[in-house]
Amino acid sequence: MNTRRLVVLLLAAGAAGVVALMVRGLVGGGTKQAEAAPQPAPVQIGQVLVAATRLDPGKPVTADAVQWQPWPVKAIDSSFIRQTPATSVASIVDGMVVRAPMVPGEPVTYAKIVKSQGGGFMAATIAPGMRAVSISVSVASVAGGFILPNNRVDIMLTQVVGDNPKRGLTRTVLSDVRVVAIDQSADKPDQKAVSDVKTVTLEVSPEQASTIATAQAMGTLSLTLRALGDNKTADDGKPSGNEQSGIVTVIRYGMMRRASGGGGAQ
Repeated sequence: MNTRRLVVLLLAAGAAGVVALMVRGLVGGGTKQAEAAPQPAPVQIGQVLVAATRLDPGKPVTADAVQWQPWPVKAIDSSFIRQTPATSVASIVDGMVVRAPMVPGEPVTYAKIVKSQGGGFMAATIAPGMRAVSISVSVASVAGGFILPNNRVDIMLTQVVGDNPKRGLTRTVLSDVRVVAIDQSADKPDQKAVSDVKTVTLEVSPEQASTIATAQAMGTLSLTLRALGDNKTADDGKPSGNEQSGIVTVIRYGMMRRASGGGGAQ
């Protein structure tokens, strides 16, 4: 290899190196030093009360129906029920009734529950399609004061059908009716003396409400306490509800007639 060719090769190699350096500088080549990624701020977690099972309107909330669940503090709404060191689940749900349906895992909010001391409690305890109706009572007519909220009762109508001699007629108007409240208490009976009981509020269908209104105008109503789990009528053994047609037997001028829940005689 002669000297001229060697010089040409060296010049070409040097030019290629210069071009490579220029291109590297233009495109920002080279390995940059690795930069440490910024650490995200720690997420603050709180505990909120959520439904552990499906909660239906009108049902009381029990301690085993709800549970505490971790929840990002930034996502906790003011209507959520948060855990505090001084409270327990049992104390929180005491007297609580579901106002709107909730599914498992859904936060329990103040908009979807109602307390027994709060407004709207009575409406929340009534099953959909049912009505609350109150009747005037005496201590004797409520089993001596032993009928309490959530008991089930039969409603009897007593009428005077003769004066000389005095005669009366008593029959069961409705069977297996739930007691919602005694006076204005839907919780424990010891809030009021038994002797002060004036009214009993019952959960009935619209047709049964008409029957009760008619029966109240015809005579005196009294309640008989049913045994727990007893869902049969006392006379014929058929399931309760067979008397929901609103028919009341009335004796007028020695003739038996049947009056509908609307008050008309048949």
